[in-house]
Amino acid sequence: MKKLLLLLITCVTVYSVQAQVKAPQPSPTAKLEQKVGLTDITIEYSRPGVKGRKVFGGLVPYGELWRTGANKNTIITFSTNATIDGQTLKAGSYAIFTKPGEESWEVYFYKDTNNWGVPKEWDETKVALKTTAKSYPVPFNVETFAMDINNITNNGGHLEFIWEKTYVAVPFTVPTDEGVLASINEVMGGPSVNDYYAAATYYLESNKNIEKAMEWIDKAVEMTKDQPRFWILRKQALIHAKAGDKKGAIAAAKASLKLAEKEGNKGYIKMNQDSLKEWGAL
Repeated sequence: MKKLLLLLITCVTVYSVQAQVKAPQPSPTAKLEQKVGLTDITIEYSRPGVKGRKVFGGLVPYGELWRTGANKNTIITFSTNATIDGQTLKAGSYAIFTKPGEESWEVYFYKDTNNWGVPKEWDETKVALKTTAKSYPVPFNVETFAMDINNITNNGGHLEFIWEKTYVAVPFTVPTDEGVLASINEVMGGPSVNDYYAAATYYLESNKNIEKAMEWIDKAVEMTKDQPRFWILRKQALIHAKAGDKKGAIAAAKASLKLAEKEGNKGYIKMNQDSLKEWGAL
């Protein structure tokens, strides 16, 4: 009986030690994944709340380094090099530290990501890049600290910080052109229909050599003449229109419209009809 009682006490004790209370984090963690051009960007950080406090100039003093969030360091990762304020930030992971001010913030990309908060000993040799960004007032209260990537184009975007009544954005660019052109050059020795279509589309949307884009899209149309595709013909119409070939644009749009009507694709029907009206063909 004593042995049984001892076993029960031991089991209860072990369970009590292993059991943990589950409760929400005061500053919940977040992970943002965003592709900009051909670059993958990841941000991992914690999101403190205002909770009735004065944040900037109070909880976060002006002119002092801040971990830019809560708990473990905020970490940003770029899969390719990026350019910020004319400086190159090499591909990799960095802790983001900031020094908020009333009118602008200093933003640091720090090579050591293993700190919990601001390093006890700041090492300037570990600063991969430093920049200054203007601080803007927000006409409403943002309760929870947030980071985001917005104003996204093929070649860059803005790294944003927003909390309480303050907004800060750090513009950056990524080497999309370099990557796309390298890819185009690599496959042009024996490109497929999709390769020609993708290359032509990129040149059209990036305002590059329209004559080259027309050459590629015409090749894609030629390769699919036995089974024409309305989306390729639609792109051919847009490229020829931009190149000043109105007659060719109208012919391609009419062919795309006919196929889109056959397939019942309302989106392409409307786009082609709108273009034909614009070009005086309807």
